[in-house]
Amino acid sequence: MEKKFDSGSIVLFIGVLLVLVAQMLWFAPTAPTIAYSDFQRLLATHDIDNLVITPTRISGELRSEQAKATLPASDAAAFTAGKPPYPFTTIRVADESLPARLAAAGVRYRGALDNNWGDLVLAWVVPLVFFVIVWQFLMRRSGGARDFMSIGRSRAHIYLQQATGTTFNDIAGIDEAKKELQQIVSFLCHPERYRRLGGKIPKGILIVGAPGTGKTLLAKALAGEAGVPFFSISGSSFVEMFVGVGAARVRDLFEQAQRQAPCIVFIDELDALGKVRGANPVSGNDEREQTLNQLLVEMDGFQPNAGVILLAATNRPETLDPALLRPGRFDRHIAIDRPDLNGRRQILAVHARGVPLAPDVDLEQLAARTPGCVGADLANIVNEAALHAAEADRTNVGMADFDEAIDRALAGSERKSRVMNAQEKVTIAYHEAGHALVAQSRAHCDPVKKVSIIPRGVAALGYTQQVPTEDRYVLRRSELLDRLDVLIGGRVSEELVFGDVSTGAENDLERATAMAWHMVARYGMSERLGLANCADDGAMAQTAAGAEALHPAARTAQLVDDEVRRLLSEAHERVTRTLADQRAALDRIAGRLLEREVIEHDELLALIAGTQPADAGAGEHGVTQPATPAPAQLPAGSAPAAAALTADVSQGAQSRQCSPSR
Repeated sequence: MEKKFDSGSIVLFIGVLLVLVAQMLWFAPTAPTIAYSDFQRLLATHDIDNLVITPTRISGELRSEQAKATLPASDAAAFTAGKPPYPFTTIRVADESLPARLAAAGVRYRGALDNNWGDLVLAWVVPLVFFVIVWQFLMRRSGGARDFMSIGRSRAHIYLQQATGTTFNDIAGIDEAKKELQQIVSFLCHPERYRRLGGKIPKGILIVGAPGTGKTLLAKALAGEAGVPFFSISGSSFVEMFVGVGAARVRDLFEQAQRQAPCIVFIDELDALGKVRGANPVSGNDEREQTLNQLLVEMDGFQPNAGVILLAATNRPETLDPALLRPGRFDRHIAIDRPDLNGRRQILAVHARGVPLAPDVDLEQLAARTPGCVGADLANIVNEAALHAAEADRTNVGMADFDEAIDRALAGSERKSRVMNAQEKVTIAYHEAGHALVAQSRAHCDPVKKVSIIPRGVAALGYTQQVPTEDRYVLRRSELLDRLDVLIGGRVSEELVFGDVSTGAENDLERATAMAWHMVARYGMSERLGLANCADDGAMAQTAAGAEALHPAARTAQLVDDEVRRLLSEAHERVTRTLADQRAALDRIAGRLLEREVIEHDELLALIAGTQPADAGAGEHGVTQPATPAPAQLPAGSAPAAAALTADVSQGAQSRQCSPSR
């Protein structure tokens, strides 16, 4: 890698070197220097004349060649060849008898001062001017001097129409939010339509939504559509280590906005600036609170801000100060939820505009396979699919590329280097087979799209992917119980087949416990607790006296724990009966996973029904694999039989894992 040098540092080094060389040349003695003892001896022999005496030096001339010859060889060699007199200099020593001896010897002399104006300028003024110039040059390059001198000025960026390159046509899946912001654009373009009926434009608009839902993108689109000056700044840009800087920047921001009115001011990540005041009782004069107070005054103070619309975005509205959210400041709140099925399809269509798609790509199907994904997730899936197709040197992006991109987004990248032994692979196969079989056996569960035992991500050794048939916003108790069964299906499958359990169910148990706890403590789905909400998750209730935590009684907390254990125990019994009754199907699914590593939906249904899959006997890439001993012959709950299966499939499983072409 080529090393890059900083030109500013090089200029500084060269400048310092030039100043040092100039000073050395200026202050270097112009005549050879002799010892003071030799000076006294030459004075006694009347061999010197025309002395100039300063507080620190004595300069003069040697009268003859013989006087130079009497000096030591090293000093005499310093004199240039030629005719006398020879100039010389010596360091003056404190000698009160020197004037008397000079007068007695009849030597002509005069006094002088050491510091003249030339020496002063070169010694002090020139270096000072040089360093000031270099400092200004370096500060101008880094912006430090400008930032220091204008520390109280706002750092907002001003954009004009078309400057962001984003319009409402580039946004999909959040039609309601677009409609509300289009009203702001209409007011800015045609204000008389609203003013004639006494309508007033909202002073502030707060956009709330989860990360990646498109809050900042919506603000950029508004900047591209409005055709008015657009100020953009982050909430963290106001507060600095210097007291009063944040409030000064807020004042400067609104002063600039008023000069550009009508205009829009956008503050991203408002929670960095507008958190609840009084949350830190230790600090008596919090700089962040002073900045927030100034923002409240500017939004709804005595000074009118006609034509200035404040737009802000946050994903943590619960942390904002109530005074900031009241009407008159942020009059309108726009909530951006995760897109539904139709919204995801529209978002995929927007991001796939510049991507050549193969004829088999179905955006409707891709949208159905990505429930819960936000706009940023979908944009990443389209990009990953394009990268995957480019890596394979294809001319367009096909459905297989999108399948890989979705697997990568949901479960992580494929870990081909992770080699598991045969016992671990059998355990994972039965674990995932248990999840898939229970999911297909429950009426209220989403159908299984894919089952895989290929390691992905950091810790996923296998996964079962379910695809909902529709978007759901409310779940019934029966649906939650079915989902609870699916979560513990892998653990029960291990118990049933091996008579032992592994650590692979850690995440399943964590999610199952959380779901059961929510059913009991939050949703009122326990007969013993009734309709009470007994949640104690550290939520803080703000009161006039301060922050108080609401904790349930110890007896209630114990009852919640008992009910959670009861739900998990009942789910364990149900799943055990299901897997025991369908043990043959469980063995067929596990055996197929050991053979192929991935099972799709149709193949899974065939295995459960006991019919032969259409591509039975063909391994990956259509290559025929050696036949695996039929797992259906294993006796239920027989650990030795499972060990025998491990020995039988060891050779084939290990070779497939080590294969670089997987």
